[in-house]
Amino acid sequence: MAATGSKSVLFVCLGNICRSPIAEAVFRKMATDAGVADKWVIDSGATSDWNVGKSPDARGLACLRKHGIEMSHRAQQVTKDDFMSYEYILCMDESNLSELNRKAKSVKDYRAKIELLGSYDPQKQLIIKDPYYGSDDDFEKVYEQCVRCCKVFLEKNS
Repeated sequence: MAATGSKSVLFVCLGNICRSPIAEAVFRKMATDAGVADKWVIDSGATSDWNVGKSPDARGLACLRKHGIEMSHRAQQVTKDDFMSYEYILCMDESNLSELNRKAKSVKDYRAKIELLGSYDPQKQLIIKDPYYGSDDDFEKVYEQCVRCCKVFLEKNS
C-alpha cells in the first residue's frame, strides 16, 4: 500500500517475470541514483496468475546484472486495491492495457492512471514486446526500452 504523500508506480505485464520486473528494477535504480527513491513506492505485478510466487526469468536477471542492477522479486497478480493505492499503473502492451482497464471498471472511483510504459518512450516504441520466447537480445531490447521510458517518466514526475 502506497504511503500518503508518496509517489507510487506499479509496472505490469502478463506474468510478472520478464518485462515488469525489469521495469521495476530499472526505475528503482534510477530513483535511487537521483536520490528520490524514498519518495516512491515502486513494485510490479501481473495481469495473470500463472507465475505467482515465482522469481523473475533468469535471462532477465542476467540482463539486469550485466547493467549492474540486482533485484529480488516474487511474481504477484494485480489486485483491486492496487487501483486505489497506486498513482500510476504502467503496462507493456495493448493486451495488458485492456485487461487492466477491464479490472479497473470493477473498482469504484479508482485513482490509478493506467498507461502504456511505452507512451514515455522518446523513440516512440509504444509496445514493449514479451521476450519470454525470445533470445537474450530480446531481453536487452526490453531493458533498453525500460531505461528510455523510465527516464522520461521519472523526469515528468520529479
